[in-house]
Amino acid sequence: MPTTQAEKARTFHALHERDRAFVIPNPWDIGTARILAEFGFEALATTSAGYAVSRGLRDGTGAVGLKEALAHASEIVKATPLPVSADLENGFGDAPEAVAETIKGALAVGLAGGSIEDSTGKRENPIYDTSLAVERIAAAVKAARKADFPFMLTARAENFITGRPDLDDTIARLQAFEAAGADVLYAPGLPTLGHIRTVCSAVTKPVNVVAGLAGMTASVAELSEAGVRRVSLGSTLSRHAFGAFIRAAKEMRDHGTFGFSGEAVPSAELQAFMRASIR
Repeated sequence: MPTTQAEKARTFHALHERDRAFVIPNPWDIGTARILAEFGFEALATTSAGYAVSRGLRDGTGAVGLKEALAHASEIVKATPLPVSADLENGFGDAPEAVAETIKGALAVGLAGGSIEDSTGKRENPIYDTSLAVERIAAAVKAARKADFPFMLTARAENFITGRPDLDDTIARLQAFEAAGADVLYAPGLPTLGHIRTVCSAVTKPVNVVAGLAGMTASVAELSEAGVRRVSLGSTLSRHAFGAFIRAAKEMRDHGTFGFSGEAVPSAELQAFMRASIR
């Protein structure tokens, strides 16, 4: 297994060079990271939404700042020997300089990659103008290239999850991000395999697709055939876990029964994934 940040980064880079998609699931704490590693996944990614909810906060509101996000990413990096990519949201600032500082911070905590969105987080103007969005990615790329290993910079075009389902503009943005040096391209919320296939054929860099959003039921094999090289889960795993918790809470409140306990993971099985202590 890779041990140094550089080794993890090179391993992560090589995963994107395959002719098939790999799954990069998203833990939201140390325990879930260790479970996923034990199941044989080859890389992990953080989830801003999953982490925010685990802290009792709303995602996308600025409640989780850069310092806390990087501290969380550092915990996930240290939890397993796997390469980790971080959900760095919109870089925690509008200016390209702010995005560059975020990437510097990501390198400092041991990450092998990270993603930057073109979403502003503002309801009245949810997407950065293309020129500024490209400048932001270019600044991120410049900061990433200062490392002596291949930090995988993912550029995200957020049109489809911010109420602007414009495929042509999405493709134009991804192509511009590719020209600016992004290593991976990502447009969350593409609704069909046809949309995904069109995006993959329009760019030459690896494309990430998020599984688990409403309407997206394609398998890894189907996504691979469409040209996808990486499949992430975003907040899906955390939402699934919290969904089970909420259903259990409702059963207790509404019926006074505990039928959900039959689906609980046996304690011995769960403990087997964990270390005896944290060093």
